Amino acid sequence: MPVLAVVGVILAVWYLAVVPMNIKEVLTAQERAGAEVVPPTAKERRDAGRFGLVFNNFDLIGSSWSMDRSRLPAPHQVAGELWKSTWVEETTGRRGIVRSGSFSNRSLVYHGGVTLLATVLGFVIGSGLGVLLAVGIVYNRAMDMSVMPWAIISQTIPIVALAPMIIVVLYSVGLSGLVAKAVISAYLSFFPVVVGMVKGLRSPDAMQMDLLRTYSANANQSFWKLRLPASVPYLFASLKIGIAASLVGAIVGELPVQRGGLGARMLGGSYYGQTEQIWAALLVAAVMAAGLVWLIGWLERRTLRAMGVQA
Repeated sequence: MPVLAVVGVILAVWYLAVVPMNIKEVLTAQERAGAEVVPPTAKERRDAGRFGLVFNNFDLIGSSWSMDRSRLPAPHQVAGELWKSTWVEETTGRRGIVRSGSFSNRSLVYHGGVTLLATVLGFVIGSGLGVLLAVGIVYNRAMDMSVMPWAIISQTIPIVALAPMIIVVLYSVGLSGLVAKAVISAYLSFFPVVVGMVKGLRSPDAMQMDLLRTYSANANQSFWKLRLPASVPYLFASLKIGIAASLVGAIVGELPVQRGGLGARMLGGSYYGQTEQIWAALLVAAVMAAGLVWLIGWLERRTLRAMGVQA
């Protein structure tokens, strides 16, 4: 019930926001159809406030929720675009899987799969790099003093500015497409893993470390029997952030490449004014992120139970 209540509030706010966002285009269309609008000229409407236009033309706002190429599409328009670009495209489309045997490149199923592949590959690379860096930072003071500040600084650079440069550099050495997107995805996902693992590996207190020393445990045994098990909850918490960041990196990496993926789909929608297409891709990305985070959470519960920890 709380989830449904939140969804209902979001939909209500969305429908209300559609009216002022689209009111200028609606009044222009109504004027061309012969209706009287207030104010009567396009120049006056351009300078007028959106809420003022709504209240002065309250009887003309009905088409705000159904107009084509709207600034903000209504939820049912986005739902229609989702249905058309998934089920309809794949089952009845000329390029759909039913007729061609492969997913249509006009389908969100195809573009979601492209983004998902780059996300998973980037996440694996970024997480592995993050864990290795964390171990080095914890056990090597030189790395702690040198690598950690650079890792922090690297996250202050906007990925939108960095992504085209990464793609150009990788393309010059013969790497493009999936690898380039995965590198951008890994760039965003490694940092939370580094921070989480460093904190987790340093979480055992002095008494626990002293106890291992009384058993004459060496550094290798301390790592495998104390530091690594203690870091597992921190690791999974950072992995949840990392997988979401990895998805964002994959989408950003698809913007300059434009060879498929949800990022390319959003960019195509912005080129042609198809806001329903943009919002549909956004919703697919959100559902994908929720599914990936849920999967990490499921793995966390299974792992902690196997370790004898109550999840």
